[in-house]
Amino acid sequence: MTTETTTVQDAVHLLPQTKQLRALHTIIRNRGADRDDFVSNAGRVIRQLIEAGLELLPFEPCDVRTPVGETYHGLRITPEICGVSIARAGESMEAELRAMSPEIRIGKILIQRDKVTKLPHLYYSALPADIVNRHVLLLDPMLATGGTALAAIEVLLETGVPEEHIVFVNLLSAPEGIKAVRERYPHVRMVTSSIEQRLNENAYMQPGIGDFGDRYFGTDVVL
Repeated sequence: MTTETTTVQDAVHLLPQTKQLRALHTIIRNRGADRDDFVSNAGRVIRQLIEAGLELLPFEPCDVRTPVGETYHGLRITPEICGVSIARAGESMEAELRAMSPEIRIGKILIQRDKVTKLPHLYYSALPADIVNRHVLLLDPMLATGGTALAAIEVLLETGVPEEHIVFVNLLSAPEGIKAVRERYPHVRMVTSSIEQRLNENAYMQPGIGDFGDRYFGTDVVL
């Protein structure tokens, strides 16, 4: 599976809309999908997203000797990296990141929207002590209005992470959320597998996927 991305607007990178990717989306967007199918196929999309996110990081030349005694002129990622998941839905992306990089450090940020003011509120953060020296893959499968993403990015910036060292990795992005992030933090790069049509009056993405965290962790309620 290719990890090449296509730039759609400056720092926003959309996965190539292959037939296989659309088939995976068909499964996970289906309201009748069982949890096993949802989790396994969402994981396949997340793996592609993380690969694409890593592709945006700096690389440097790295020569190695092959088993037949020849030299391969390769590359390696230059900076130290870490993941930061926005709890709870972002935790669904940790397993794929760890499968690709078992030694990686992963921090967490918990942000919830106040029921009265509707504004995002930071409840908890636990980040690697040396995060200021790392490039960060910020993980959250959904970018709707952008409020939570903006709050999480602000936490990273206040910790000392440079804006240009943040790659925001998400499964679905609404145009409204992309616009909000791009306007406030233009140097943050974003990777997504789908740019949705719009948000409805309840701030749900259209055509959407429902509540990703509930469906992934099995806490959705069928009425």
